[in-house]
Amino acid sequence: MNHSRAHSLDNTELAKFYEAAGFRGRVGWGERPAILVIDMAGAWTSPDEQIGTDLSDVEANIVKLLAEGRRAGLPIIFTTMAWDPSHSEIGEVVKRKTPHSLKMLHGTDRVALRPQMERCPHEPLVVKPRASAFYGTNVDGMLISAKADTVIIVGCSTSGCIRGTAESAFNRGFHVIVPKEAVGDRSRSAHEANLFDIDARYGDVEPVEAVLERLRGLPSAERA
Repeated sequence: MNHSRAHSLDNTELAKFYEAAGFRGRVGWGERPAILVIDMAGAWTSPDEQIGTDLSDVEANIVKLLAEGRRAGLPIIFTTMAWDPSHSEIGEVVKRKTPHSLKMLHGTDRVALRPQMERCPHEPLVVKPRASAFYGTNVDGMLISAKADTVIIVGCSTSGCIRGTAESAFNRGFHVIVPKEAVGDRSRSAHEANLFDIDARYGDVEPVEAVLERLRGLPSAERA
């Protein structure tokens, strides 16, 4: 059987092939969700930037999810990616593989969150040194402290930091939920292929409306 067609969530033949191989099980939701907003900052979201692209539709969906998450009092964690202007902490291998990293410096607009995220003072902004939100950070500890067992991962880029974060969350035993219209990538083919792989290996890729419906069913929480 030929499975050469492009990886995508609507590739029924390939999905059945993976299921027969023992992939694509459903994770489902746990009891306490948290939202991880990955790298919704200038460098990734501006088409004028070297690694940027138009993520306006993705951003609009994230804003909807954040509104429901805040209403329900869910833990919300933002990330960005930045290094010291000395470049000494980046590492030689990373500099060679991703030379755009040399522009991702602390204190610049490139690494500043989009104002549309409207981050609240109690919502942490984590500066991560690598693709995964868990690598070299205390995100794991914050989620454990919040008693979260489910992570809703949104932001960019699907083929890099979203996938890396989904894999790390899966490896730590979290339920992983990825709203497909709330993540984006500069490459459409990379976006589709990595959504397929995340859904097959690390978590459940769900329509954003299904995730919103789930969040709307949570009781409202008053913040002290």
